Amino acid sequence: MTSAGHNFERGRLLLQMMERIRAFEEQACLAAERDKLVLGAIHPSIGQEAVAAGIMHNLTREDILLSTHRGHGHTLAKGADSLAMMRELLGREGGCCGGKGGSMHIADFSVGMLGANGVVAANITIAAGAAHAIRLKGDKRIVVDIFGDGAVNRGPFLEGLNWAAVFKLPILFVCEDNQYSATTRTSSMTAGEGAGARAVALGMRSTTVDGNDVEAVADSMAGITARLRAGGPPEFLHAITYRRTGHTSFDPAVYRPKGEPEIEEKKNDPIARQQAVLIAAGMTEADMRSLHADAQAEMVEVLKKAAATAFPDNSTAFMDVQDIGSPALEAF
Repeated sequence: MTSAGHNFERGRLLLQMMERIRAFEEQACLAAERDKLVLGAIHPSIGQEAVAAGIMHNLTREDILLSTHRGHGHTLAKGADSLAMMRELLGREGGCCGGKGGSMHIADFSVGMLGANGVVAANITIAAGAAHAIRLKGDKRIVVDIFGDGAVNRGPFLEGLNWAAVFKLPILFVCEDNQYSATTRTSSMTAGEGAGARAVALGMRSTTVDGNDVEAVADSMAGITARLRAGGPPEFLHAITYRRTGHTSFDPAVYRPKGEPEIEEKKNDPIARQQAVLIAAGMTEADMRSLHADAQAEMVEVLKKAAATAFPDNSTAFMDVQDIGSPALEAF
């Protein structure tokens, strides 16, 4: 802790995680675009790293996380292995899900990451179910469910939040608001006062935070997790950030105003903002460069190793697949 009260070591860890997330996603985009190693879409969260780093810093390995199709950063920050993640994106042996989940459905139960989800808002009701199971079992874990601003206009948002509020479940709902629902400005298709107001209408405590200020995210999360662990009711966090890339790595994002991403990069980059905080707190330029270089080197090597890994043997195709027979016969 510095004399000004800033927790320097926490701040350094938060910056380190953001550097690792960005480096991972940069390599993932290269794998998809340059090397054609990814079958399917990559949905980067470049520019949104502070949300993942700040939230996960306050969770334990045992706590439960559910995420969106834009979930690489959340998964990495929750503690998943970067090489296993990259292998998963490339569909290779040794991937988190054996190469079957890919980018949009990456999961790692060993760190409490129940999965990303390619269906917008579908993770909200799954998360409520996980939290209800925890309540029934009497566990001390909490659940964090992250979804985008587009999800608040879908049915599972109301269903999941209502269920959690009625049963006072140990869950935090996080709206990671990057201001765009795929290719549409979210504000143009969302009535009323937005995501947080809808949570308040269901009786939840709602907190709005600058999602590009990693210290503010971590501070908000520290209070929220403390209340949840003490048996408090579910809460809502509205983290306002910005998606610097297109919806996918291949999307040129021509629907955005000209120059908008460049302005955001210059004035609102979460990594640059945290670097400024740490420089003011006494971090040296050499230490900062070292953090960046280490993250870049790690993920370059991760992609190299993942690309050199074999594809799963065909005999594994039906492993982990449940077959209960014809639903028509079994159900009726």
